[in-house]
Amino acid sequence: MIASRRLAAAMSSLALVAGGMVSAAVIPAIPAFADHCDPAGHPEQNQQGQNQQGQNQRQGQGQDQGEGQDQGQGQNGDQGQGQTGGALSPVDPTPSPTVAGNGDRRTGQDPRNPQDPGNQQAPQNPQNSQNPQDPRDQQDPTDRQDQRDPQNPDDQQSQQDPRNQDPPEAQPTESEQPQNARRGRPTPSPTPSDGGEDCADLGPFVTDFVNIRDVQPGGNLLSTLRSGSRGTFVSQCGTNGNRHNNPDNFIVAPGVSNGAHHLHDYVGNVSTDGFSTDQSLAAAGTTCRFDDRSTYFWPVLRNRKVDVNLNDPDGNVGQVLRPRQAIMQFRGNAASRVSAMPRFLRLITGDAKAATNGGANARAAWTCTGFTNRITTKYPLCPRGSLVVRVLDFPSCWDGQNTDSANHRTHVVFPGQGGGCPQGTRAVPQLRMILTYSVPQGPSYALDAFPEQLHNPVTDHADFANVMPDRLMSFVVNCINRGRRC
Repeated sequence: MIASRRLAAAMSSLALVAGGMVSAAVIPAIPAFADHCDPAGHPEQNQQGQNQQGQNQRQGQGQDQGEGQDQGQGQNGDQGQGQTGGALSPVDPTPSPTVAGNGDRRTGQDPRNPQDPGNQQAPQNPQNSQNPQDPRDQQDPTDRQDQRDPQNPDDQQSQQDPRNQDPPEAQPTESEQPQNARRGRPTPSPTPSDGGEDCADLGPFVTDFVNIRDVQPGGNLLSTLRSGSRGTFVSQCGTNGNRHNNPDNFIVAPGVSNGAHHLHDYVGNVSTDGFSTDQSLAAAGTTCRFDDRSTYFWPVLRNRKVDVNLNDPDGNVGQVLRPRQAIMQFRGNAASRVSAMPRFLRLITGDAKAATNGGANARAAWTCTGFTNRITTKYPLCPRGSLVVRVLDFPSCWDGQNTDSANHRTHVVFPGQGGGCPQGTRAVPQLRMILTYSVPQGPSYALDAFPEQLHNPVTDHADFANVMPDRLMSFVVNCINRGRRC
């Protein structure tokens, strides 16, 4: 009897163990594909960086209350409302594109994107605008006091036009963008990895990120000028709500499809691609107010936790993040008045290959809302309620003759250390792009980049071509030289 009971007990134990094994077998382990391009998912990259990441995340807890922020101005970035570091508001109006009516092939609906909602808008007639601040109505710029200076932390008023609001959203992937059906197929670049789906060596790495609280304070990059031409003008162009994206760059690689080998966001001119010319840009519509047909573009930022675009030959994987706010601001010069930019002036800032070229032309500047006195060249890890900010300043000392140069840099250079322009150049309005994003928590986002740059944040860069009407440019210069915010 005793032996029978022991045998029964043993059989019962075996049944329990077997039952547990069966249960484990029928509950499959879901592979973490969404993290395979997330630096946080690769501890072999840098164990020390992982430890710092964990400490940074612990330090970021409890920030929903805005506690400990340098300027006392945090907010919940998921809501897209309220204050963001004083100078930045995450909700952005996206004006409808205006359309030139001269019969050009780029006028009206973009033939490469027949379903682009941004190109189905009725043409704007600036002369009939309900906005009393249109500079072409020749009203006194003092009437524009309702617009907020995005670089003044003390100015809390929103400059949004509620008629033009466009809710923030994640930008679609390339597969959803018919504009990317180019004239030619993209030319693949050699990728730094033969690892197939494993993109751990594509970058970025945990050492490319830094807790914003570990960045030493050092002057507020977004503060206003205190001398010279102190005014500002903001061209309101939206946040690329019409989904204008392509991997081209007509300035540095004209006539080439996929010349950039990374995807660009565009605002302003609705026709911009690798084949753009002065004539095509002048004939196209725009997302900017006051008929500013200039083109403004920069590499997209991606959420690396999301499995999208995995077969990209250049290693730019993840979900494109649309900016919560994109401010195209023109500023003055610290030492002098500014002169008008010539029409079709082309400008670039930063170096898309700075990770391999060195930092001579690098201009990357990253920060977080509420911490804009802390600037870094790394991807910032912001506390909850704080948004990631990219600040891209352009050169503003023009040689007075050329709209471009062989290296796209020598015809317009940066001011000297004292803020004045070098001899032989004259100050023109300085473009500053301020791009604000809600990103996933942790080191899980990255810039699009050339493959050999490994998504290094120092490669941040942007491009601009001035296609403002002369009358609008004169108004911009007047605002800046008179110290007004327009």
